[in-house]
Amino acid sequence: MRIINAMLILCALTGIARAETPLDATLRQESKGLSALSEGTLDALLQTPIDNRLEMGTPIVEYSRQWLARQPRASGDDQWACLAEALYFEARGETVKGQFAVAEVILNRVESPAFPNSICGVIHQGTGKKYACQFTYTCDGVEEVIREPRAYQRVAKVAAAMLAGAPRALTDGATYYHTTHVKPRWANRFAKTASIGVHEFYRKHTQVTSN
Repeated sequence: MRIINAMLILCALTGIARAETPLDATLRQESKGLSALSEGTLDALLQTPIDNRLEMGTPIVEYSRQWLARQPRASGDDQWACLAEALYFEARGETVKGQFAVAEVILNRVESPAFPNSICGVIHQGTGKKYACQFTYTCDGVEEVIREPRAYQRVAKVAAAMLAGAPRALTDGATYYHTTHVKPRWANRFAKTASIGVHEFYRKHTQVTSN
């Protein structure tokens, strides 16, 4: 097990088969080789959950609370905070799979020229005009207060996993979704790609799907 984890550290140091993360950047600054890592840093890395191992360059993800519980407490930059907040207010009552699906839509929008090119930009598009925003919780006039810290920690881990490069294979490139309790007019114009929990997912017919 220690040998396997040591291999993961080498991947983190060299950036093999995945995009560089904030952890990678820190390690690059602190060391140019495994032997130069401090004992404390090495021990911390060796305790990283094995679920964070790589397979063909992609983090392995299980859509379950048990998998989330094994992941370390999440933290990140402003973009991570925006994604975690959106998942809390939009999908905290959904299954873990449903939460990952909503995160997919947000990241698909970031990559689409039809939407802002940042996570925070996507989430707050139209905010300030009551019920004219893209995500209702940002313009419904209700104060945004996180009252369920455990639920927030779970979705924060989902956000971290997605930003670490978790696969987007649940919604077939969807850039829209709605709950099953409503039927927006645009739903008839777009291609339905998935039904997960209480959400229906869609993309424009001409949109290229993401891998």
